[in-house]
Amino acid sequence: MSAELAPQNAPSKRRAPAPSVDSIYERILNAVMEHRLPPGTKLIEEKLAGVFSVSRTKIRQVLGRLAHDGVVTVYPNRGTFVSSPTVEEARHVLEARRLIEPALIRQFAEAGTKEQLGRLREHVALESKARAANERRTIIRLSGEFHMLIADMAGNPFLAKSLRELATLTCLIIALYDSPTVPACLHNEHEDIVDAVASGDARRAAALMVTHLNHVERALDMHVPVSEEIDLEAVFA
Repeated sequence: MSAELAPQNAPSKRRAPAPSVDSIYERILNAVMEHRLPPGTKLIEEKLAGVFSVSRTKIRQVLGRLAHDGVVTVYPNRGTFVSSPTVEEARHVLEARRLIEPALIRQFAEAGTKEQLGRLREHVALESKARAANERRTIIRLSGEFHMLIADMAGNPFLAKSLRELATLTCLIIALYDSPTVPACLHNEHEDIVDAVASGDARRAAALMVTHLNHVERALDMHVPVSEEIDLEAVFA
């Protein structure tokens, strides 16, 4: 008796498509912004290739982009690590933000649309929800995204690119130097900035932004942290 043939139209199992360089880049960047990959974490090509089921060549492309953006640092004969800004670098980053962001918020206050303002309010609502649930990692990510959203909507792509890099570095700085007893980002300050924009008061919005960034810096405890080993597979599980 001949063996029974499987139906021709039976569904076949297909492999999920391999993630792109862009998607892996965003996942690693989000892990950094959410403090799941703290400064000093070693990013091993072979492990990351296994985690994402891609070639080491693709991982090298991702790490190259992250290095270009200052998110990781490559040390010859040692490997690639999530960047660890020094105290001096941290102060320079926040100083740069105090120069750039007032200009961005003024531009947005003067030329932003109602739809864009609505997006900002929705984002602030997400932040409030995360705070109510005490989801610290989500709060940190959303806080950084708030500033990048303003930069993207202000209409100057060069300033937006600079701010994106600075905001990512700020997340690293907060991961390194955040004081456990003082919140780095007060819950109502983003909402106050949006209210100033909604009222058409560009000068007040810019002043509130500077005050907000000053509060972020004052909340930092500028001492050298103790590093710990991170399980890359657990981070991206």
